[in-house]
Amino acid sequence: MGADGTARIGARQVYILPSRTGLFYGFVIGLMLLGSLNYQNNLGLLFTFFLASVGLVAMHHCWLNLLGLAIQVRPGAAVFAGDPARFEVILRNERRGPRYDLTVLGALGPAGPVALGPRDQGGLGVLQPTVHRGHASLGEVVVETHHPMGLFRAWSHVSCDARVLVYPRPAARAPVPPGSGGQGHRLGTVRAEGSDDFLGPREYRLGDSPRRLDWKALARERGLVIKQFGGDRGQDLWIDWDGFQESDVERRIGLLTRQVLNAADAELRFGLRLPGREVPLGHGEHHMHRCLEALALYDHGQTTSRAQRRTG
Repeated sequence: MGADGTARIGARQVYILPSRTGLFYGFVIGLMLLGSLNYQNNLGLLFTFFLASVGLVAMHHCWLNLLGLAIQVRPGAAVFAGDPARFEVILRNERRGPRYDLTVLGALGPAGPVALGPRDQGGLGVLQPTVHRGHASLGEVVVETHHPMGLFRAWSHVSCDARVLVYPRPAARAPVPPGSGGQGHRLGTVRAEGSDDFLGPREYRLGDSPRRLDWKALARERGLVIKQFGGDRGQDLWIDWDGFQESDVERRIGLLTRQVLNAADAELRFGLRLPGREVPLGHGEHHMHRCLEALALYDHGQTTSRAQRRTG
């Protein structure tokens, strides 16, 4: 792989084998050869050798269709655990002749085929399944072709270091975090235009006004959720690791993720406290992604909670 992150397929990196169609093609040629020899049919032998030569030329062109192809992989946007991560595979043709029937194989299905003209390039999206938070890497790219006649399959494995950030899977619901940031942190007021201060979401109760239903939460299949508002009680919110008694680390991170998303949806000013790291107060989409990145990359094995540090 070059310094610019581009890999080029060399001669020893191309593998080629007959396809099912190619095996059948070879079987028919073998039958024709036996028949022509048995009946001493010179015209049949001529036609048999002609078809065999066509197969050999097809094999050469299939191998040549991948030789020298330049490949570059770009990571897509961050996703939540369980959602497929998207990578963009850029195929670049650096020779004067065209290339045909180029397909990129992904874990969730192939992408393509695509044809490239001389000095041309094209992009294909490849999906990779995600299970855990952190980074999802594509590992390697498999490019294949069946050009020109489908008699052979040529493919090549190209390693890449592209990674997509995977956010934790948010819990369906989470309690409202306390508004106070504790000693040394000011309390600010965040007011929603034309209404009282937003205090946080809670589950729907019989008799609640439909006007305060969180329709976004309903559309995301989180059930009936009510937006709570109050008078001049709005405060800066601190989403704190030690605000939960949940023993399971991933479960606790899922709850914190839900609180971050709720606070961002409500356009509140909030901060995040994790063992060993603190994201200052802020608001907006960029701040939300900073908090989600901190949760995605949090390693519980390298840090301890503040309560443990105080008792240590």
